[in-house]
Parts: sequence; C-alpha cells; structure tokens
Amino acid sequence: MDKQLLAMLICPLCKGKLVYDREAGELVCRYDGLAYSVRDGIPVMLPDEARALDVDEKLPPSTGAEG
Repeated sequence: MDKQLLAMLICPLCKGKLVYDREAGELVCRYDGLAYSVRDGIPVMLPDEARALDVDEKLPPSTGAEG
C-alpha cells in the first residue's frame, strides 16, 4: 500500500489513525476495534463491511518489559 495514501487515511468513524497490517491486508483502528479490508490495493472504508477485532487484537503490541 502506498505510504502517502496510508498517511492520508483516517478511520471514518472516530477520525483516528489507522495501522496497516500488511500480512492481513487490513487497515486497523484499535480505538473502534475495526479492521477495514484492502482489496486489490484499494481500502474499503465502509464501517458496515469492516471486521470487528478480537479482544487481543485491540491491545497495542507488548513492549516486552513487564513490571
């Protein structure tokens, strides 16, 4: 996915930042808990077609330091 396009895209619901998951081919909004699919390089930014994230997907990646 083009980096310039990714920098311009925001979540259509909360207007927050999206994270591109290249492996899954999705743009993820952790705040709303939704993943928007990218089909043939085109993001499908429709909330009705977004996939709801699992609980562990909503959490930010661990830093590796536990305390």
